[in-house]
Amino acid sequence: MKGKHFDPAGKSPSTFTVELQNGLRKTLPFDDKRDFEEAQRGFVAAPAYKQIMADAGNVAWDMGSYDFLLQGKDFDSVNPSLQRQAILNMAYGLYEVVPGKIYQVRGFDLANISFIKTDTGWIVFDPLTSKETARAALELVNEKLGKRPVVAVVYSHSHADHFGGVRGVVSEEDVRSGKVLVIAPVGFMEHAVAENVYAGNAMTRRMFFQYGILLPRSPFGHVDQSIGKNTASGNLGLIEPNRYIDQPFETMTVDGVIMEFQNTPGTEAPAEMNTYFPQFQAFWAAENITGTIHNIYTLRGALVRDSLAWSKNINNALYRYGNTAQVMFASHSWPRWGNERIQEVMRTQRDSYAHLHNEVLHLANQGVTINEIQNVYKQPQSLKTQWAAHSYHGSEEHNSRAVINRYLGYWDANPATLIPLSPRDSAPLYVEMMGGSKKIMTKSKQLYSQGKYREATELLNKLVYAQPDNVPAKNLLADTYEQIGYQKESPSVRNSFLAAAYELRHGMPAGVPPKSNGPDMIKAMSTDLWLNSLAISMDSKKADGMKFVMNLVTPDNGQKFVVELSNSALTNIKGQQAKNPDLTITINRSDLELVMGGKTTFDQLLTEGKVKFAGDRKPFDQLKSTLTIFKPDFELIPGTKAKTPNIPETRDPFEVREIAVTGGE
Repeated sequence: MKGKHFDPAGKSPSTFTVELQNGLRKTLPFDDKRDFEEAQRGFVAAPAYKQIMADAGNVAWDMGSYDFLLQGKDFDSVNPSLQRQAILNMAYGLYEVVPGKIYQVRGFDLANISFIKTDTGWIVFDPLTSKETARAALELVNEKLGKRPVVAVVYSHSHADHFGGVRGVVSEEDVRSGKVLVIAPVGFMEHAVAENVYAGNAMTRRMFFQYGILLPRSPFGHVDQSIGKNTASGNLGLIEPNRYIDQPFETMTVDGVIMEFQNTPGTEAPAEMNTYFPQFQAFWAAENITGTIHNIYTLRGALVRDSLAWSKNINNALYRYGNTAQVMFASHSWPRWGNERIQEVMRTQRDSYAHLHNEVLHLANQGVTINEIQNVYKQPQSLKTQWAAHSYHGSEEHNSRAVINRYLGYWDANPATLIPLSPRDSAPLYVEMMGGSKKIMTKSKQLYSQGKYREATELLNKLVYAQPDNVPAKNLLADTYEQIGYQKESPSVRNSFLAAAYELRHGMPAGVPPKSNGPDMIKAMSTDLWLNSLAISMDSKKADGMKFVMNLVTPDNGQKFVVELSNSALTNIKGQQAKNPDLTITINRSDLELVMGGKTTFDQLLTEGKVKFAGDRKPFDQLKSTLTIFKPDFELIPGTKAKTPNIPETRDPFEVREIAVTGGE
């Protein structure tokens, strides 16, 4: 493979990697071209541009940065299966799904945005991540198909790439007045924020690996994100729904279009729903069926998903809609047409999740542990030959471990691993017993030269933990990670290894701007959720010996809370008030949101008369003194912290900064 690596320290694919890729080219089912035909079917038009600018002046979206994938070359630095998926995800523009009735704009964001023509306007399904990309999509649709008003928006589920661009297609005034319906599954608002709050800072840092945020678009770097090219970086918003679907199956008609919603909680998202259009014999599969096996455990961090529930919800859809649907479309990937084809893909995805669940637990019940299953679990050959069973977003390795984790937890039942030493403490022992760094490097180089990259990683990881400043060890570990990344089918796994290789060589890049949460996300965060997040940010060591009870009152929404600090734990209860509190704080929720969003402080509001302290102020100052301002700049690998000046933090500790807003992970 020709072409210059973006990193001067980067390496080309080894002979072992090239051999593996060539073997895959001969054995994967490349004769099945149906996905390519379906991905292009119904093409209407593409815009003249490939970049979409954010209102803030930055580039929100750049489809052209992936044009290298259209050169017709085989890249040995990319798994052939992944390269195929990356090319399929290059679809860009307006597509017709059901003649004259259903359309999609693809390639404007990680997700698709869909438009259903009603008697007088459009129903928009999943308005992307950012206002700017959603607005551009609506403009393209109106330009090519005739301008029509948006009469309704449907959020299929609670991930940001399916609601964040809503302000690009409708206004909050029209939603509040009832002029525009915003429809979502029950539990949507809670899960849209809560899933990503408590560990938001850690998730944000881990996203650098899973999403390859800092990797250049290159055959040696970022090539795809499995269910789309990447995530847009524009203005993320959220307008609260005014209609919730709370029944397992619920039918409603909007401006002449009949929709039956199927709630599928606990599948790809905690709150998610499919939709069937009986008039058009069209089935909307949300992110439950996208032609790729998804994450049961997402590498940036989240609660483990239920592979059995996922399989059963697909089965419910198969038997309820599969016999009549003539087209199946979704919030990612491309539609499938024809009843036979639809049932084939539905069964493939159903069986993939079911087999994963059942076979992993079958093996676990025979003694295979969470630390072994990734090397034991294999899909049956009948699934391997079907593209819709390939793990682009997930991987067999991390999904199989997730199933065991869901049922049995992280412990493998070996007492030696129940309370293990931290890697920084155990690594020096291993290095000493292996005879020191020189012997480890000699053996690791031998393993690397034999293409035994995982074995080399096992040794080098210990050495780097023991000696974080050992540059030759870090460089060799980076080389091994790079080859593993080149070989992997899943972009999430590929990105993680390639990003780690980059940080080992260069350190975590300095100057990565912290992500401020928009006012819509702050507004959607409940007060008790905010109080819970304060409890997490509190340094319990600083709180040692402190004890107080505070009442919090937000008159404009009629809410009351008791906040108590004792035994170095901060707790709260909603709907109660302590009889003899040390302090009562009264503040309108609307003003509290300004504090949460970093627009003002409690002290500024005190001077303006917008907050009232009744009692002893000391508990407030004590709490404030214990709060930690999290930053997503900690090391994930020893010795990779960027050497940059320590810039003083000017943020208020009550501000909410990190909500890990990602795509459909």
